Amino acid sequence: MNYLPLLLARQRMVFTLLILLIFLPLSVFAQKYVGGDISLLAKYEANGAQYYDKDGKPCGEMLSFFKNNGYNAMRVRLFVNPENAATDEKGQGVFQNLDYVKSLGKRIKDAGMAFLLDFHYSDSWADPGKQRVPKAWEGLTDEQLASKLYDYTKDCLQQLNDCGATPDLIQTGNEISYGMLFGEWSTSKKQYYAGKADNRDRFVAFLKSGLKACREVCPQAKTIIHTERVEQPDYIAAFYDDMAAAGIDYDIIGLSYYPIYHGLLPQLQKALDKIKTRYPGKEVQIVETGYSYAWAREGTYKDKCLAQWPVSETSSAGQAKFTEDLIQLLNNYDFVTGLYWWQMDANEYGLEWGTKRVLDSWWNESLFDNRSGKATDAFYKMQDFNTSSSITSATADCATIGSETLYNISGQRVSQPVANGIYIKDGRKYLTKNE
Repeated sequence: MNYLPLLLARQRMVFTLLILLIFLPLSVFAQKYVGGDISLLAKYEANGAQYYDKDGKPCGEMLSFFKNNGYNAMRVRLFVNPENAATDEKGQGVFQNLDYVKSLGKRIKDAGMAFLLDFHYSDSWADPGKQRVPKAWEGLTDEQLASKLYDYTKDCLQQLNDCGATPDLIQTGNEISYGMLFGEWSTSKKQYYAGKADNRDRFVAFLKSGLKACREVCPQAKTIIHTERVEQPDYIAAFYDDMAAAGIDYDIIGLSYYPIYHGLLPQLQKALDKIKTRYPGKEVQIVETGYSYAWAREGTYKDKCLAQWPVSETSSAGQAKFTEDLIQLLNNYDFVTGLYWWQMDANEYGLEWGTKRVLDSWWNESLFDNRSGKATDAFYKMQDFNTSSSITSATADCATIGSETLYNISGQRVSQPVANGIYIKDGRKYLTKNE
């Protein structure tokens, strides 16, 4: 009996026939990521923190728990040498050195999730108010700093590659609205201000150095430039205008959005509308967000937030409603392709108050309740961001997809196409149809 026709038919069924769609409108934003910053997780686990689902059942292996609940990406920060951080900063969660990130990053990749690497080019927190030069880099000229930044970025990425923790997305700097490597806000004269020439060339040189290393070592990774001026859409526009004028090669606009600091959702909508008008074709990801499940934080917009999303000690419903409202807004924009909850893993339940604490005080905007270790309602709301895909059509080369870097419509990595539908590979969308 000639089995060849049967084998060929089965091969067509397994690998699928790709149909090129030419005349339908194409939406270029396909892959959506939903996840959180889990930079604390491994240390919490080592110290004995206990994580439970909403019903009080142990979560088990946490990366599997996240994935099984619709999460497909995780973010981890990296400091140059956190041993040089101040004692109070270490108590805030500054400890993520390269060895730690390599281990946690590999866990993320082994779980089949995307890995977002967040470079803090500092020994401690890098944010708009402080972008301190690492102690080992002090005294270098601007040209030497640019070279050092390139070498450091390249070395870190190569080591991550070598251990099986290749990042899928990379932030070259954290909340760099006013530049990087400029020292303390109150004393430095090297901040950058969008729309002004002061220190722009210096900042651009640093960015280009970091991005060059990313392209060389991780050419498949998408790069993110991360700002946090949601309450100032005109500043966002001026910032990314400067990036365009300087020829900065990056893929994604990353934003921080905390309503307690940045305003209610209409303010975020203004920022997204500004980006949509000014930078058509550019992806946006909310790389940091958060809201209290209890004991609301102080902030400029605290009263307005509490009126919109009440916070109490007996219910996390306000946090869940914020998450639901945020996702409803974001799903109106097909170019918003990522949503990450900051420090979603902070959970002191099961730890001793003195000797085994990870943070010096509770972080009450986690997706786990410090008092019980249970996942909050908002934890389960997050997956709704990934259930509404903006894909309206697909493209193909009339060849089999294969298995390298292949995702299904939910953004989950798969080994091969196993059913009719839309798949994403290398940023392109494919419609598959079995014969």
